[in-house]
Amino acid sequence: MIEAEALREEIRRLVKGRQLGDVPERGFERALAAKTLDLYRAVIRSRLAKDESVRLEHHVVHSHLRLSQSVLREPEQRAVSLFLTPRRLLRLRSRILAGRPVTCDEDDGTAIDELALESFAHVRVHREVRWGEAAAGVVIGAVGWLGRAWLAATGPLLVVLGVAGIAHALLLPTRWAEVETHGEPAAEPWCVHALGRKSGRTLVRALRAHLVAAVQ
Repeated sequence: MIEAEALREEIRRLVKGRQLGDVPERGFERALAAKTLDLYRAVIRSRLAKDESVRLEHHVVHSHLRLSQSVLREPEQRAVSLFLTPRRLLRLRSRILAGRPVTCDEDDGTAIDELALESFAHVRVHREVRWGEAAAGVVIGAVGWLGRAWLAATGPLLVVLGVAGIAHALLLPTRWAEVETHGEPAAEPWCVHALGRKSGRTLVRALRAHLVAAVQ
């Protein structure tokens, strides 16, 4: 874990430099994302066998705004990273809190679990209409339409934006893949989100290819 500790220290220095104003915002975000992924990879590598290596990886960050949290504060983020080796699929989940260095340990609620490839049963793709986005589009369009007498310039624009939001929500549903296993289902479903990204699609193809090879 020497590599992981060195990366944690780099991240601490980076966050401190941002707080002191020594690191610009644009450069900070890029550097923090790169160092965070390096830390995740180092932690996962420390759990692998000597002859085992990561073939594919996929990273997603989910934002969660709690009801008790001010909308002026940055929402808590949840990072989910999937790593595929020739033997298993590993999942790293961790919280990302604004203003706090990423540590990838118990301090930020990091949890790592795994699935042996032999336990795979199916990889199913799910689709769900973005009802929240559609509702927001309806509200924006309604505001633009009802207020067109007072919003001569922005009213029509709001209507267009509302219609575009509704169309996007209905025509481009959210897609994710779920890895189902033999026996009892996992307490936390194994999902591959952000299938629009190349890394997500490649991972799903690799998981399905393993299932086909196992059957043959």
